[in-house]
Amino acid sequence: MDILLLGKSGQVGWELQRALAPLGNVVALDRHSQGYCGDLSQPDAIAQTIRQLKPHIIVNAAAYTAVDKAESDSEQAYLLNADCVEVIAKEAENINAWVVHYSTDYVFSGQGETPWRESDITEPVNIYGASKLAGEKAIQMHSTRYLIFRTSWVYAAKGSNFAKTMLNLAKNKKELSIINDQFGAPTGAELLADCTAHALRVAVSQPEVCGIYHLVAGGITTWFDYASLVFSEARNNGAVLELESVKAVPTSAYPTPAPRPNNSRLDNTKFQRTFKLNLPEWEIGVKRTLKELLS
Repeated sequence: MDILLLGKSGQVGWELQRALAPLGNVVALDRHSQGYCGDLSQPDAIAQTIRQLKPHIIVNAAAYTAVDKAESDSEQAYLLNADCVEVIAKEAENINAWVVHYSTDYVFSGQGETPWRESDITEPVNIYGASKLAGEKAIQMHSTRYLIFRTSWVYAAKGSNFAKTMLNLAKNKKELSIINDQFGAPTGAELLADCTAHALRVAVSQPEVCGIYHLVAGGITTWFDYASLVFSEARNNGAVLELESVKAVPTSAYPTPAPRPNNSRLDNTKFQRTFKLNLPEWEIGVKRTLKELLS
């Protein structure tokens, strides 16, 4: 199979290059690529790339992810997260290709305490979430072979993320205040990539699995408890931290241009049942990544 991967340089895209390789010939692009266009801000050029390559599978790991900036840059957010995604879906349908696309818990209101299911009503509270929801709808409207994976709190050894930020801060600050009223599951890019590859193997032979899935690690935590694990593991691995105290604070302590959801819980039951995989507890992946970062 020929696979087109967009967003190769991001956390998930980097892992996807490895995970997708056994499935076939992978052409991996990002916005700096030469020869073929991988820049989602150029929908016409993306369409031309798809027409030239005629892949059997298109995996879109590229997106506009600057949540706060999106509030004042909505045109660009919608261009990358919705308009170009629609072009990808249409071009994929023309060549009978599968589309894999990554979305977010931000498509929901973020209220309540119950983990969100795929069938729950979507109600984004910021521009980023609204643009990602528009991308989902574009794929559903224009494609008949797609896998949309909603995820949350993504991290990896590569790139910037919460765990690495906490580590850096703990090495230089004696006190930190961390939000304790937002709930979700930190999900590793490695897990996302491996699950994507497995799901694609199933989808190619069982096209009826087409649909939206919540793909997150097991369990629930808060940013405060997540950070606490990071600090504990860092010390257990010999890291020297200046940090002496950590204070739990509410979301209101850190006002941001874009509202944040308090409930980022996603129910991953549908994914596990459909693809017969067990999604491990979030701590397992975080500890493994920390060991890599601290080695």
